[in-house]
Amino acid sequence: MNASTDVAVLAAVKAEDAAVVAAQIVEDVRQASAEPTWLAATRRVAQVAALHAAAVDRDARFPVEAFEAMRRERLLSAMIPATLGGAGLTLAEVARICETLARACSSTAMVYAMHQSQVACIVDQGHAIPWQREMIARLVDEQWLLASATSEETIGGNMRTSACAVELVDGAFRIEKLAPTISYGEHADCILVTARRSPEASASDQVLIVAPRDSLVLEKRGGWDSLGMRGTCSESFRLVAEGRAEQILPVPFAQIADQSMLPVSHTLWASVWIGITADAVSRAHQFFRAQARGKPGALPPSAGRLADAVAQLRMMQARLKVALDAATEASSERIARDAQEACDFDTPLGASLSLASDMNTLKLSISSTALQVVQETLMICGMAGYKNNTDYSVGRHLRDLFSAPLMISNDRIQLNTANLLLAQRTPATGRI
Repeated sequence: MNASTDVAVLAAVKAEDAAVVAAQIVEDVRQASAEPTWLAATRRVAQVAALHAAAVDRDARFPVEAFEAMRRERLLSAMIPATLGGAGLTLAEVARICETLARACSSTAMVYAMHQSQVACIVDQGHAIPWQREMIARLVDEQWLLASATSEETIGGNMRTSACAVELVDGAFRIEKLAPTISYGEHADCILVTARRSPEASASDQVLIVAPRDSLVLEKRGGWDSLGMRGTCSESFRLVAEGRAEQILPVPFAQIADQSMLPVSHTLWASVWIGITADAVSRAHQFFRAQARGKPGALPPSAGRLADAVAQLRMMQARLKVALDAATEASSERIARDAQEACDFDTPLGASLSLASDMNTLKLSISSTALQVVQETLMICGMAGYKNNTDYSVGRHLRDLFSAPLMISNDRIQLNTANLLLAQRTPATGRI
């Protein structure tokens, strides 16, 4: 081959490379233009979260940078209806946000999921009350972060009972609560607090109080040096709140929990755990490919483990989709009843029991399976996954996921689910 031919071949190769690059740019632009604005915003926040994830975990500090980015992108009001000034995203879309964030920083994603579960409580149950509508408007305008105080020192993690009680005099209330954990309490702009309706009420006769930061005092009583989810800063506090009676949501907390808090929290928590798992599986996949390139013609010994991990991840994602569809359907039916001014007692008992047991089994299955799958990714990656600060590290994923069975203890949920199934007359075997 002479020099002129060499030049011609080289030019052809460069032209082909340029064409490939140009085609990729066109495809990237096409995909970017087709991507919803909220998802593009989420990816930008996730990039920020990923940059600081190691420091958040190491120092057990709140992911300040990620939430500053969220406020810029206005993601904290994502699930508030457009009629109230929010983005009006569906529960499934917010679940996608949680999963995307979890691939970057588990703590960022979990805080965001917990925030949105509180948003749902206020929007679903308080939007008709003038004070609550003003609160929602402030949340949208100022991008408030909401937290919750449902646990109590003398009660533990059973959020369906309270020891503290609301003291209500002349339209003003006061509440004092000793909470063993209030996740990101020091960083929240508003905290939703459970309590007995009155000093004479039973432990299960509860209300939910919306307490903006300027109406409460937090006295820290304990720190947060935990195994995982270190950036959630779930510290112990003495909480004292005072305000107007309108800050107390009018419906019983049991109804709020069943209709809003339970389905939203369990689906969004599951989305976070799936996101953490998906990132670990991605790292294992990359490690597997790197191993295979090193020994062409022979599959690495971890091939079967990777196939099983991917299959389990797909099953988790499918299970979440079923739960999201069920929660969305139940929400639509509730909105239809509200439009007809029907009483919530008109809800078929079987439907309520079915939704509750479905959400419970979602939590049980995803929290357990996520841990199993990430343990498999550790076996695939070996020492490269066991060591910190490698491209294949999954130690933080594992530590963060050990919290999943503890966030409302799986033991407690199993017993509750068994009682629900006992009361269901129709077989609890899912949809056909």
